[in-house]
Amino acid sequence: MAKGYWITFYRSISDPAALAAYGKLAGPAIVAHGGRFLVRGEAMKAYEQGIAQRTTVTEFDSAEQAMAAHNSPAYQEALEALGSTCERDVRIVGGVD
Repeated sequence: MAKGYWITFYRSISDPAALAAYGKLAGPAIVAHGGRFLVRGEAMKAYEQGIAQRTTVTEFDSAEQAMAAHNSPAYQEALEALGSTCERDVRIVGGVD
């Protein structure tokens, strides 16, 4: 079975305190569902039409496991803490076997 990757690109962050509150809740919720953080932070360099923005990449044993983490009550609580303070693009994609 191919691994699943949860990738988030942050286009804007209007409230860093809300993002920190989200992180305190989201990190444990994701790890509890088998997520392993591979990338977290600002882009070092952006090419082509890319934007130098905060990006996270989290690996799961499957895309289904990543989706279950996102839909979990604990992660939904983290989203409530984040509110609408960030403009982001969240994707779950399958890895290559």
